[in-house]
Amino acid sequence: MKDDIIIPKVENVYIAIVNEYNDIYKTQDWNAYIINNKDVDLEMILIVTSGYSENKTTSVFRKKLDRLPKKSYAKIELMQEELFALNNIFKVSFFVGNTMFDKTYLFRKNTINLKALRAVPLMDVKGVLVK
Repeated sequence: MKDDIIIPKVENVYIAIVNEYNDIYKTQDWNAYIINNKDVDLEMILIVTSGYSENKTTSVFRKKLDRLPKKSYAKIELMQEELFALNNIFKVSFFVGNTMFDKTYLFRKNTINLKALRAVPLMDVKGVLVK
């Protein structure tokens, strides 16, 4: 039965960790975003995140978005810098029409840092991106 389920390859949907200024608290914060660089809207987006290492595991964070319009992005969560010493996983599932898509994005430990910042599609900011 499992062999009958076909989940197509995810393209043009990214996760970015962005270092940005918080006007309210006057701090530099790290925020995770989901980016829809497709020409279609995403529906019923489910995001499950967690961090892990050989001897540590974080709690699981879940977020649901009803819709993410084409060529747009949405904030997922604020990330504490202590998490960057862990592997951080973002499991993303969504629908386009009646088709379900699913992908796991991995930020390996110590890869999220100021030296790793690059241009992020659609956002006009720099961050660490996983495609």
